[in-house]
Amino acid sequence: MPTQKAAAAEPPVDAPESSSGVAVLDRAFSILNAFGPTDDRLTLTELSRRTGLYKSTVLRLLGALEHGGFIRKLSDGQYAIGHQPLRLASLYQRSFPVGPVVEPILQQLSRDLGETASFYVRHGDRRLVLFRVEPSRSVRVSIRVGEEFDIGKGASGKVLLAFTEPLDERWREVRNQLWAVSYGERDPETASASVPVFDAVGDFVGALTLSGPKGRIDAPSAMDVAVKALLDGAKQATAGLGGRGARYDASIASFSETSTVSHIRKVGVLAE
Repeated sequence: MPTQKAAAAEPPVDAPESSSGVAVLDRAFSILNAFGPTDDRLTLTELSRRTGLYKSTVLRLLGALEHGGFIRKLSDGQYAIGHQPLRLASLYQRSFPVGPVVEPILQQLSRDLGETASFYVRHGDRRLVLFRVEPSRSVRVSIRVGEEFDIGKGASGKVLLAFTEPLDERWREVRNQLWAVSYGERDPETASASVPVFDAVGDFVGALTLSGPKGRIDAPSAMDVAVKALLDGAKQATAGLGGRGARYDASIASFSETSTVSHIRKVGVLAE
């Protein structure tokens, strides 16, 4: 029989405040959210620990989630995500009309530069990988579609913050130059560059990004090549979405005259 303290921490499932549809949904979502980016499977005990729910409650909810295709029970008794989230993720991805325009550009960027090309959107205080293409080389930055990262770290995070929080003066330089770079902010072994993409009415739609091992793209000359290629790609994507591609011309021209990233790093404008 549960102690008084345990009962206070989690009321019985048949209590009025717990039996409503909203409470049941909240608990079901907490089970799905218990799976982290690297969790292929979890035990009932671990799900109970992560959600703070009784095992009996988790077991009942797992049964309903399994019936709906959101959870799979494996042969070893552990639980994994089912097929329905993949279907919903595909629908979510298709709800962004940028896919047919952006994906060929990502493929070209990855093929030409031999690094991971991706497209990020903002999701609250996180940045979410909406599309990505990885190179065939064995040493590369590996990320997955749907994976989320802290928006405060990385080149794509800077671009997302700059164009979703237009009054924030910290990102004025990014808004003016239309690009940002990062050296080991999220991962000490990774560097990245990112640029914004806009739609037909000039609204920001996401961040076109290239990332790779610091040993390959850390050098200013290599980063210059990456940023210019991204600006060219963003101009193409923006034009493909009906927007004004000419807005990138000044930034692109600055890379034709000198090593822009190299110069800015020398004067200390870019954060390491």
